Amino acid sequence: MTSAIRIVAAMVALASLGATPVEEKAPRSIQVDKLAPDFTLKLMNGTQVTRDALRGQVVIINFWATWCVPCRTELPLLDTYYRAARKHGLSVYAITTEDSLPLYRLKPLFAAMAIPSARSIKGPYGAVTAVPYNIIIDRSGRIRYAAAGAFSLDELNGHVIPLLNEKAPAV
Repeated sequence: MTSAIRIVAAMVALASLGATPVEEKAPRSIQVDKLAPDFTLKLMNGTQVTRDALRGQVVIINFWATWCVPCRTELPLLDTYYRAARKHGLSVYAITTEDSLPLYRLKPLFAAMAIPSARSIKGPYGAVTAVPYNIIIDRSGRIRYAAAGAFSLDELNGHVIPLLNEKAPAV
């Protein structure tokens, strides 16, 4: 599985060049190595997804904005990565942080992506102060990464592949 992800993700590696991470503290309720606080995502198609419904999967929650240059670089990388790894238990959700754009202006972008997109998240995750901002939750529901800055392919592989190789917890 590792080589399949690396091969597919290598096709978009150029898109990740120039995206550098930015150090930013996570909101107080988002603590690495702690159980992820409960949340509900309201997806663009109207459905809702909760933290508990995602247990057993590796989850990336990506906060982004259309005006954010690193976000526009990172989204295609995350989308390609998701397409390659979803069959191995990866879920990725892209949450737009801006309310100023009407939904109809965002729909073409969301239609082109395999990543489910959300306009809102209920829970303590809304206190994110920088974009892009990524949170990775492991199969048992623990936060394993939370930081501002766009992922490079190597960073994404370093964080996600070990988690995908972990067994899902018994229910």
